[in-house]
Amino acid sequence: MKHFSRQSLTAFAALLSLIAPTALPTRGSPGQPNSEPSEAERVRADQWHLEYLRASDAQQITHGAGVIVAVPDTGVQPHPDLRNNLLRGIDIVPDGNGDGQNDQNSHGTGMAGLIAAHGQGGTLGALGLAPDAKILPIRDTPTDGQGEADALAAGIDYAVRQGADVICISSVGGAGIPLQRSIKAALAANIVLVAAAGNKPDDTKVGYPASEDGVIAVGGIGRDGTHADISVTGPDIDVVAPAVDIYSTSINGKYRKGTGTSDATAIVAGAAALIRSKYPYLPAQEVAHRLTATAIDKGPPGRDDEYGYGVIDLVAALTADVPPLGFESVSAPAATGSTAAAGDRPGEGGDGATARGLATLAVIVAVAVGWALVARRRRRGDDPPPRISR
Repeated sequence: MKHFSRQSLTAFAALLSLIAPTALPTRGSPGQPNSEPSEAERVRADQWHLEYLRASDAQQITHGAGVIVAVPDTGVQPHPDLRNNLLRGIDIVPDGNGDGQNDQNSHGTGMAGLIAAHGQGGTLGALGLAPDAKILPIRDTPTDGQGEADALAAGIDYAVRQGADVICISSVGGAGIPLQRSIKAALAANIVLVAAAGNKPDDTKVGYPASEDGVIAVGGIGRDGTHADISVTGPDIDVVAPAVDIYSTSINGKYRKGTGTSDATAIVAGAAALIRSKYPYLPAQEVAHRLTATAIDKGPPGRDDEYGYGVIDLVAALTADVPPLGFESVSAPAATGSTAAAGDRPGEGGDGATARGLATLAVIVAVAVGWALVARRRRRGDDPPPRISR
């Protein structure tokens, strides 16, 4: 059995500040002013990726309402900045409480926060890209960050059964048969799968499941917009996103700073949630196509092994007139108005995810058949199973 480990830190694992929650500063005594702002008061300004990606402009269009993002990871604690969007999930590994909301590592809580943190009002607390999206927590990895491919497969299967719209996989590793089957089943179920490419030096090429056809493989950039040294390169990279000094939620109500393609992956998953909210009937591979077609080209003209198709552009992905991938798209025109929550669309009742799946069954079948013809990438059959490292 191939092990996997979380993909946020790798080269920085020795730096405790990157893996442990940041301690809150000591506040002044009663009646005295505080010596410095609390972490909750400072963290929004530290989230540089929000301004870089023009998140506020994108959130004028949609906040991700009606979308469920599954996070198979170390669990997700109900952080004050996140708890309103946290669903009851599942624990697949021992020592859990059964609902996926037990995280003693902080990785899963951090990924969830990047996707859907809602903060605490105003500019207090962390903010995710899709602050109205729901998080489905799946604890498939124990506290030490070392898990099993079969547990990830079981987590993906659970997400499919629960009607997830997006699955954020911040891991790379061995492509066991159960995991391959689960990935392909999720793709056939019209779910957007986003996965980390991998981190140097432990990883030397794009790992699995990012290397699987149809999965959005995410690399990383730094604060200056150029390739992050920690991010692997290769022909499977689709898009890149901020991956250095990324602030998000952590356990025990605190905050964390991470560096790696895990963080970039969660950011792209948040972007996918925004697109699925704005265009609720858009097939999954068309969501991926919107991300790649509207990405900001970097490096040599066209797709390259460092940046893929480029840096994600949230506003363009939500507004651009993007031609479909060679079969009829069922999306509304890009110029349409505000997005209704999935449960508010005519005839859908309260369970938007389930109803949307039924309404687009014919599209899902077309996706399963058509994807083989339009897939942008092919994984070589002689590639050895990559090492999983989350």
